[in-house]
Amino acid sequence: MLVAVMSDSHDNIPALRRAVSISVDRGCGMIIHCGDFVAPFMLNELDAAGMPVHGVFGNNDGDRYLLTKNSLTVCKNITLHGWFGKVDAGGRTIAFIHDGTVADDLAAGGRYDIVCFGHFHVYSRKMVGNTLVLNPGELLGKDGPPGFCILDTESLQVERVECKGD
Repeated sequence: MLVAVMSDSHDNIPALRRAVSISVDRGCGMIIHCGDFVAPFMLNELDAAGMPVHGVFGNNDGDRYLLTKNSLTVCKNITLHGWFGKVDAGGRTIAFIHDGTVADDLAAGGRYDIVCFGHFHVYSRKMVGNTLVLNPGELLGKDGPPGFCILDTESLQVERVECKGD
């Protein structure tokens, strides 16, 4: 299964729209967002993908009430998990959080096949034991080109995809 993993969109609507469009075009079956949507209207952009979207709150998601309310009432495909999320996808257990300071510890416990996180705005991929630890980088585009990752849950291959404007 292909899973789009993204984080730190920080209200960059054009980059998020490109990421959603690429995710759909590439045949992803799920999107995981590791937090910092920022405004609730960003959920509508993710919901437009028409596939399951799982997300967690980041440190800049100020209106958690409205984000939660919209995910439950307006959006059809969004599940917000709070500060920590866990899903099964393509035979793999994926944990996801925003602040990656505990990502290595989650991975070292051996309970998850994949641990995804955001917050640091920098793409990174490494193995901790048998667990893939992945930060997809930022969709914001503040510290570099906006982008996200496409993860193949079968092979654990990761592709970093840039979402530059035209």
